[in-house]
Amino acid sequence: MTLAVLDINDCNLQLWAGSQHAQGAGYALFSKGDYQFGNDARARARLEPRSTNTRYWWQLNTEPLQPALGPARHSADLVHAHLQALHSDAGRPEQVVLAVPGSLQRDQLALLLGIVQACPFNATGLVNRSVAAASMLVTSERAFHLELQLHQATITELSADGDTITAPRTQPLPGCGMLQLQERLVELIAAAFIRQTRFDPRRKADTEQALYDVLPKVLAQLRSTGETIVEVSGNRASISRSALTEAGSRLFTSAAEAIGANAAHEQILLDPIVALLPGIDGHFANNRVLAEDSVNQAVQQHRSVIEQSTDELVLTGTLPCEGMTIRPNVEALADPVPPARREGKVPTHLLVGQSAYALGGRNHPLAMEATQETSGDWVLSTDASGHTTLNDDPYAGENLVVGDTLVSEGTTALLIEVLS
Repeated sequence: MTLAVLDINDCNLQLWAGSQHAQGAGYALFSKGDYQFGNDARARARLEPRSTNTRYWWQLNTEPLQPALGPARHSADLVHAHLQALHSDAGRPEQVVLAVPGSLQRDQLALLLGIVQACPFNATGLVNRSVAAASMLVTSERAFHLELQLHQATITELSADGDTITAPRTQPLPGCGMLQLQERLVELIAAAFIRQTRFDPRRKADTEQALYDVLPKVLAQLRSTGETIVEVSGNRASISRSALTEAGSRLFTSAAEAIGANAAHEQILLDPIVALLPGIDGHFANNRVLAEDSVNQAVQQHRSVIEQSTDELVLTGTLPCEGMTIRPNVEALADPVPPARREGKVPTHLLVGQSAYALGGRNHPLAMEATQETSGDWVLSTDASGHTTLNDDPYAGENLVVGDTLVSEGTTALLIEVLS
């Protein structure tokens, strides 16, 4: 029999129960005398901000809610009600395995288990969600899981010895949560609307909500195409991926600092929502994107280790690395294969804004240098690797041609040919 699995991440809580799949973000809305949770609540968050709470999973406790939200006394009441709603949407499974983030404090974990005891299902397992997801993918002795939550991000270090995998530490990254990232992305997109159409979607709550609603689709399109059209209330603006890379700069920098000196080459596991952020590939070249159901699949695979029959659940923090060969992370040490030469005109200048800078010069505002090879081609210095993107992909030593777009630490440049 297939296990029911609840993957707890407040950006998108997911409950799998056989063929049933319920999901929704950690939003609670109290309106017209009733609660709504998940995506229904998120769809009205900008319209009824004073009636919305997004902190109850992050600040899980029994302190009085400030401000109050309906009859709920504290965040634990909201978590209880949200769990009941998810359980109902997933067909009311009798037994559920809980996959929890490593950032959950011990007292919060104890409170969560107490809340579950008051729910119409039994918890039959408890597992670290980072360890579960990594058990299916990690191929190096050390790796990291970058997880995005509503009010913070976390970096979880993963250690594998060839037989098992565990998580020695989880470090919160304050100020880098999904809500902060959304705010900056919306600000950048709204600025593009103003420049191109003189329409500001933030001026009214309904058009601002519409922009937030379309944001996931916009990021998904930019991941595959590099440029897209965003439409809000009949107004259309062109948005490029490179125009939004600045939004995630604080997250990328904080994550790299938490990982350490070799961050550009460590194996990084990304939740799907993290992988949508423009510019992330330029910072973490050795990344793997987790599937939406990676935690569910891992729990099904390791149910004999995770499932428990005792009344007092114990957190499973170590899982087998079944079917995988663990190898040292030697990508950074291997001799790189020179990339094939790209065809195109040889550029002479970098165009940054309305100013052109000669290639090879040192007065340009980009945080990298270009050198000219004996063939006449221009390439970037090796220091640019992992920090600069070429046409929205991580720079990997290719020769530069006219029409290329470079982004280095948030500054964008177009490669051009200036005729004498």
